[in-house]
Amino acid sequence: MKRLEDVAPAHAVDALARILGFQSIEPTASTTVRDPAEAVGRHVGDSLSALALPEVADARRIADLGSGAGWPGLALAAALPDAHVWLVESAIRHCRYLEQAVDIGELANVTVVHARIEEWSGEHDLVTARALAALAVLVEYAAPLLELGGHFVAWKGAVSDDEDASGLRAAEIVGLERTQILPVVPYDGARDHTLHVFRKVRPTPTRFPRRAGMATKRPLA
Repeated sequence: MKRLEDVAPAHAVDALARILGFQSIEPTASTTVRDPAEAVGRHVGDSLSALALPEVADARRIADLGSGAGWPGLALAAALPDAHVWLVESAIRHCRYLEQAVDIGELANVTVVHARIEEWSGEHDLVTARALAALAVLVEYAAPLLELGGHFVAWKGAVSDDEDASGLRAAEIVGLERTQILPVVPYDGARDHTLHVFRKVRPTPTRFPRRAGMATKRPLA
């Protein structure tokens, strides 16, 4: 089993250890993985596997969508102290947990945002989402929040051919283009973990974002 020192930069270890300790005892944490020893790989290692991508390692304005328990946003904020991370979450109970986790981790570069993704605005060089929705939904969420040339990274498990094709069609509509799929093995026994990387190559049409809920009720593809 990996240690924090094996997966996180040295400057991030103390902050992440405090957050994992808090997550292990706080009942409102939105995760079933509470044992810190297990969470090192399943949450922190999985989150920081994206640092292999220059698009992530060099990011300075990061929006993490549907943050839930805070991964990957909290880990990226700890690892990238020169970046600012917005944790966007619609459930107020999750936001309250995130605010406590940020305080305990002493992460001055994090803002917790209580909002529906479609109702929040901003321009970022990186948007992230982990285990949140199908690719077609995710690219629609991400595109309006990206600057031209910015990147979206989706943490995914196994993706069917149908989901993949729909995601690519939706990406084309909203001005994104997939640049790579990176397989990762963030912890022993991890299967089918991939990072889907998209770049914003054209302005997103002004009809986006659609009103809240439309992306899931009526996917673009």
